[in-house]
Amino acid sequence: MSRGRPGHPAGSRASGHLRDPAEAERVEDAVLVRAAQAGEVTALGLLLERHRAGMRAVALSILGPGADADDVMQDAALTALRRIGDVRDPGAVGAWLRMIVRNAGRSLLRDTLATRPVDDLHLPSLDGAPEQWLERNALRDWIWAALEELSPTLRMPLVLRHFTTGVTSYEQIAGACGIPVGTVRSRLSQGRAKLAASLAATTDAAHGDVERRVRASRIEARETLSAAESGHFGKLLAERWSPEIGLLRGNDRVGGRDLLVRSMDGDIEAGVRQRLVHAVAGRSLVVWEMDILNPADDPEHCPPTVAWLMSLDGAGRVHRLRLFHPRPVQAINLLPVM
Repeated sequence: MSRGRPGHPAGSRASGHLRDPAEAERVEDAVLVRAAQAGEVTALGLLLERHRAGMRAVALSILGPGADADDVMQDAALTALRRIGDVRDPGAVGAWLRMIVRNAGRSLLRDTLATRPVDDLHLPSLDGAPEQWLERNALRDWIWAALEELSPTLRMPLVLRHFTTGVTSYEQIAGACGIPVGTVRSRLSQGRAKLAASLAATTDAAHGDVERRVRASRIEARETLSAAESGHFGKLLAERWSPEIGLLRGNDRVGGRDLLVRSMDGDIEAGVRQRLVHAVAGRSLVVWEMDILNPADDPEHCPPTVAWLMSLDGAGRVHRLRLFHPRPVQAINLLPVM
């Protein structure tokens, strides 16, 4: 006579769940993933804790013990936070987390290879487009609310590293911020630790609509480029940007509105155009990543890409602007183009 429950023969899959530890773990993982996807922060924390040992083993196998492995673990936690909504097989989240660590570790190795040109460095495709993180992830508004709690010196490297598409290597971030590579690593480590604390502190707070801000920022970028092409760049700056706007190279102020207008007008007259490819928009920091289209008779007039790194004042106007070329043209020694 069967010892199973009525309607469930002995040895059925239903009872197997209770006796198979691996299957039970998959079920528990699936429950936690669905809760995390619904916005339950505690569930994500439990997932990371359950799989911490396996994730760390992967980090150590690639990088060995030390600060690099710790950095990769922190990076992986942030990536999981951004992308938990992308998990398609909740029961296999452990493998997904380990893959994130593996790709982050390999990316870090590429970043630190001194013999390899910075221009050849790329983030792994696993992490997807940061645009998707901001627009599709249910936790995006909460992440940005926490980022806004950081100091500007910690916020900028984190946003460049995790949310842009072309200013992601340590060397590029160092060039954009005007700081040594070692300082980039230190600020990223401090920023991730403070972000974790800020996330915990802002769990129940009201969060802004990041998707709306990004859409508005894209419109603003296209209107800015259109104004420049029609000869009204100076008028747009006067109307929308801070009267105290400063153009920075690294941490040094090299000019203000007049220099910006002259530079932009000169590039437009030379036949240079820009095309928006990606936007990142917070309350205090906005990044526009542009492709630069040079005239056919002067294909190296400007570097092929430029990132506008804009700090906003309390009224939401651009107050400080850094222009950074992730892939500079050899031997160009001109003021970065608009």
